[in-house]
Amino acid sequence: MNAGVERLRAWAEPRMPVLVAVLQFAVGSVILASGLRELVSLGPGGLATDDPLRLLPFAVLCATELLRTRAPGVGLSAALVLAGAELFYDVAVPTLLVVMDLLFAAVVYGKRRTSRFVVWCAGAVVLVFAVLSIVSAHDFQEIVVRVVQVCSIPLIPVWWGVNVRQHRDAAAAERARADQVARIADLDRDAAVREERARMARDLHDVIAGHLSAIAIQSAAALSMVDGDTAAMRRVLKSVRENSVQSLTEMRAMIHLLRSEKSGVEHTAPARLRDIAQLLESARVAGLSVSASADLDAELPVAVDLSAYRIVQEALANAVKHAPGSRASVTVDRQDATLVVEVVNDRTVSTVESSGGRGLLHMRERAEAVGGVLEAGPHERQWRVRAELPAEETL
Repeated sequence: MNAGVERLRAWAEPRMPVLVAVLQFAVGSVILASGLRELVSLGPGGLATDDPLRLLPFAVLCATELLRTRAPGVGLSAALVLAGAELFYDVAVPTLLVVMDLLFAAVVYGKRRTSRFVVWCAGAVVLVFAVLSIVSAHDFQEIVVRVVQVCSIPLIPVWWGVNVRQHRDAAAAERARADQVARIADLDRDAAVREERARMARDLHDVIAGHLSAIAIQSAAALSMVDGDTAAMRRVLKSVRENSVQSLTEMRAMIHLLRSEKSGVEHTAPARLRDIAQLLESARVAGLSVSASADLDAELPVAVDLSAYRIVQEALANAVKHAPGSRASVTVDRQDATLVVEVVNDRTVSTVESSGGRGLLHMRERAEAVGGVLEAGPHERQWRVRAELPAEETL
């Protein structure tokens, strides 16, 4: 139903001036041919209303309707000139109907300046005629009849046109406001998507870099082992396989999430601090002597939990990469409303200084993203990474 109405409107809208002109001429011709002079004639009399010669100027007058939307001011001016010429014999109602329609069109479709000019002119005409009627009339009843008869000719179409234009302008303003709101929503959604992709890129970097670093170091350790140490070899290869499988699993989940357009995509659960034992075991197999003291009983916000896990993972990966075989300690402790994560190892050169990597930068970004702070640097002849994260949701 709505589609049919829209198609009809799309077909009729560009043809509306032609349809109005034809309709005005048809109705006016019938009225002029009917010979009802007392109902249709307002002038002193000249040509009869049923005279065929009346149709020629009336056809020219109806032709001005073709300008009702493209140039309503020009069409109205031409119609007023033709209507003024009719004053020499009489002014018929069909002529007044055309003029009234062009008054309406000038107010609705004309430029804002044209619309205001027509409104002011119509008001001035009504005021002047009302004053003349009061001065020349013999009684009050005659004044009322003259004012109602003549003043309604410009007032009705102008008043109607002003209301239509106001509603049209209000609708256009609402559409513009809705478009602006939709545009802002699109920009916000794009910004959120970019932010989410940046977060996923950090996650992917932390996961892949940590696992591949451990795989590389463990593979090197396996190659350097002497023949016959089968148990140690199996332990190293098992850790290599676990790191490889976990890395591939998380990477597949991330790629699947990026490719999917649905909001309810099933993917692996994000890493949490309760999974820290696997990180410690992987670091030990890589040759790092790790001790840990972790308070994992308290419930943490998901973002803080994930950030703490990734900070520990990145710090241990850096320790394995830049200080293999050294000692490291991991401390996770909750102090009031703050979660303190500290990783200390026997080295004094930062990741950024030694290899130009982005590990330290990513750790700082993760801490700041959840409202925390991170410090990394030499501390008592060791290298310390210390993060303080909010342990409670902030409103």
